[in-house]
Formats: sequence, structure tokens, C-alpha cells
Amino acid sequence: MTATVRYLPPDFSVAALRAAPPARTVSVERDGVLPEGFFATTNLPTYIKERDGRWVMPREPRMDGVLVRDGAGQWWVREGRRVRAGDAVVVGLAEDGTEGVLVHARGFVPEGEAAGDFHFMSSQVSREKPIDYAAIARMLVEEKRRGGYVLWVTGPALVHSRARDNLVWFIRNGYVQALLAGNAVAVHDIEAAIVGTTLGMTSQGEPTAGGHAAHMRAINAVRRAGSIRAAVADGTITSGIMHACVVEEVPYVLAGSLRDDGPLPDVLTDMVAAQEATRAHTIQATMAVMIATALHSIAVGNMLPAYYEDPQRGLCELPTICVDASEFLVSKLKDRGTHQAIGVVTNAQDFMSILRAAVEREVAA
Repeated sequence: MTATVRYLPPDFSVAALRAAPPARTVSVERDGVLPEGFFATTNLPTYIKERDGRWVMPREPRMDGVLVRDGAGQWWVREGRRVRAGDAVVVGLAEDGTEGVLVHARGFVPEGEAAGDFHFMSSQVSREKPIDYAAIARMLVEEKRRGGYVLWVTGPALVHSRARDNLVWFIRNGYVQALLAGNAVAVHDIEAAIVGTTLGMTSQGEPTAGGHAAHMRAINAVRRAGSIRAAVADGTITSGIMHACVVEEVPYVLAGSLRDDGPLPDVLTDMVAAQEATRAHTIQATMAVMIATALHSIAVGNMLPAYYEDPQRGLCELPTICVDASEFLVSKLKDRGTHQAIGVVTNAQDFMSILRAAVEREVAA
């Protein structure tokens, strides 16, 4: 069992915080160029001291951003490229409140004596640790029950490992609110739907004659239709992950890379545009599941806050489950700043099939 986690806000009545000055801002001189000494944000709960002595939190938190005050006095976290001349940006290096900015790293605490595996920033990554599938299943069922927003970040190994059908099940049953992936995930999923292979291999892992070109034929079929949605509508794509997303109206962001074949017409090849499209979902996230993708997991992790605000429950930790066959990836994700990530060291096929069974048991209980 996992511990119930609650958030304890800072005690702003302590002398050091009462005596702290308001946050100091400097006006931006040029679009996209930050003032010297700007405060760089983390993904942790952050408070800014106003001139009237109040401590307030910025909207849309993430790491590697800056604190910007808009014309109405509201604070936001913004990427450096998005600041504009005249914006008021916080400057200062201290995170302890002494310069008017407080990063509250220890706000989430478990109730009771023991913290469970899914306690904020507490779990170590190890292939020798048992995986609490029942706990992850409860999280997913609870997120669906209360209308949460669960992001799934997936790599092509999920398709090749025959976990494709299980992801389709999660999409069709309402456990996926957005899919974030690259060109390869969609291409090989669509290859499976149209040609019946992934990377030219059968479902038994056997190579096929001319299989090296199967993914290119899948890309061409979608390009002929005009888009993935159009290919579903005209019957070119009749099954699989992308088909389920279109039919169930689950949004997806396919971010391109230098190595992409094609790519599919839906793939965002402008990296800034891909970041913006991804960010539109990370600011809504209440849970994230990342499976078998190193670069995409780290990229999305850098955009995710470690918490979110629920209208009824206040600040809540944002569970982030990172699944990979290698300990390296999940350790790397945490090292890159996604402290809340829980590492699950196993292969995609086992994880997806066991998790689906656990969710089905949780729903039936």
C-alpha cells in the first residue's frame, strides 16, 4: 500500500520570510533575451513575494523557465524564447526566500509512518525492487474517476514488443487523455494496421520478404490520404493505437527528429512548434506514464511540473511513472530534474499486460 500524501505549505510567519524583500524584477530589453541574473525555475512548488507582503505561486510551472509578471499582475513561468521586450522578469539566485523567491522542496509528506513507493521524490531505481502494479492501477482508476488528465509518452518498442493492443485497450477505456510520441510510434503502429508487420516483422518476430520497405508503404498510404485522421475516415487505417486515438478523440502530438522517414504528415518537424504542442498537454497533466523512450521521456519530463493544483484538494504531487528495460533511462530522467519520476525497470510488453490486468481487477473489486 502507498501512503496518503498531503501538501504542507511553507510557514510564511517565520521571521526570515517576513523580513524577506519582495521579488525584484527587471524589464526585458529585447524579445527572447533575458536580463542578467534572471531566476531560473525548477519544477517544484515556488512562491514569489509581492510588494504587499503576500507570497503567491506562478501559473504553468516547469523547470528551465523564468518568472514573468504580466500587465494584470499575474505571475507565469515562461520559456526564455517567449519573453518579450517590456516583460517584468524576476532576477536573483537564492531559492530560500531571501531574495523574494521560495522554492518549497519538502512540501509533500506522507501521512502515517511509512512512505510508499510512489511518495514524492522518495523511490530509488532498481531492477530488484518489486513493481506495485496494484498501486499504479489504483492511480489510473482514480484519475479516470475524478476526470484527471493522464499523459502517455511512448516509444516504438511498445509497438514492436506486442504491447500495442494493450495501449489500445487503455485508450478505448478512458485511461489516456493525451498521447505524446514520435514519428516512429505512429509509423510502425500504422504499418501493423495496413501491412500486418512492424519493422517488417510478423507478430511472431519473423522477417518478411520486402519487409524493410513496409513502413515506407505505411507512410505513403497516409500521405496519400492526407493525414492520419483522413486515413482512418477512408478505411485505410482500421485498427491500432492511432486509430483508437482518432475514434476516441484522444489528442496526440507526434514530434519529429532528424532520423525520421517520411515523416507522416501529422508529425511536427519544427521543434519549437512541437514543444508548444507538447506543453499544451503538460500544463494540464495530473499523471504521466512514460514507456520505452529515452529522449521523449526526458523532453516531456523537463516540461512537467512536479505538482498540480486540484480545485478540491489543493496542491497534489504529479505521479510520473517511467518504464524502461534499463535502469539508465529512469536514473537519467531523475538526474535531469524530474525528481518525482518513479522508475519501473521492466520491458514494455510485460508492464502493459500486467498493468492492464491490474486495472481490470481494480475496476471489478
